[in-house]
Amino acid sequence: MEFGVFDHLDRNDLPLDEYYEARLRIIEAYDRAGFYCYHVAEHHATPLGMAPSPSVFLAAVAQRTKRLRFGPMVYALPLYHPLRLVEEICMLDQMSGGRLDIGFGRGSSPVELGYYGVNPDESQAVYAEALALVRAGLTSPTLDFEGARFRFKGVPMELRPLQRPHPPIWYGLHAPESAERAARARFHVVCLDPPEATSTAIARFRAAWRECHGAAEPLPKIGLGRFIVVAESDGAALAVARRAYPRWHRSFTFLSEMHGRAISHPRPFDFDTVQRVGQGVAGSPATVRDFLERQMRETGANYCVGQFAFGDLTLDETLRSIELFCSEVVPALKDRREG
Repeated sequence: MEFGVFDHLDRNDLPLDEYYEARLRIIEAYDRAGFYCYHVAEHHATPLGMAPSPSVFLAAVAQRTKRLRFGPMVYALPLYHPLRLVEEICMLDQMSGGRLDIGFGRGSSPVELGYYGVNPDESQAVYAEALALVRAGLTSPTLDFEGARFRFKGVPMELRPLQRPHPPIWYGLHAPESAERAARARFHVVCLDPPEATSTAIARFRAAWRECHGAAEPLPKIGLGRFIVVAESDGAALAVARRAYPRWHRSFTFLSEMHGRAISHPRPFDFDTVQRVGQGVAGSPATVRDFLERQMRETGANYCVGQFAFGDLTLDETLRSIELFCSEVVPALKDRREG
């Protein structure tokens, strides 16, 4: 079993230059600790996401790490010209020595899409066509494409990814129907939903995988994403999480409250509820280990993804949480899974 990281890069009280430097130091810690991959979200015009250009931030990550894989979770495809995105992906993969993973989506926020002049009702169609175009551009020496929105003839693809045929592709898993599409396409997936919904989506993903590819082909990574805070005791961890999480939640709801819009995948208002419904855990290493082991088993996930930096967690609090997780939680979880 491998472990990864999900990060919104949500705003705290640090000046932005200090904020970016602190986050890069945290990512260096993920690299030293042996995490498999760092997944960063893309958001716009909101304190929820200080990496509106994932490629720019990930170029810095490529230079500050040695082994850690990294990538967007996800590029909001309706906001990109696909040809430009192909070139950025190729550059990042080459500059990182082939450590890039790529994720694509239609964009989770209608408000954010609207700021860029994109009709949210058309985002799924744009996503589907742009994804086909990007995959063609990553694998063809010359790009020919005829679609409803994009048309190219004889475009020389001078940049190629280091990983062939292309970097691994990820998808944010929610509905069972999208789980089937992701399985057919051989995508890796991560789900952040509560355990029951996660279990349903993963079960559909596994069934579709067996139907399309057979039981002999190994499963891709099926990720379970959870807020994680580890401290020496349950009380100490909960105190930190209860303070930090509301700051994250204000960023999460910033645009929806401004525009009076409902959120498609709402989150609880406080960390106690987060823990009760199973979307996060704060506690001692033993508490965190038991929580994650149970959820990994019950949902059928095979890849554990932690959101360790959020809200107003300090650099020291986050680094200590990562240290305890890697020294006391990860070995125990691996022993239990292998046993």
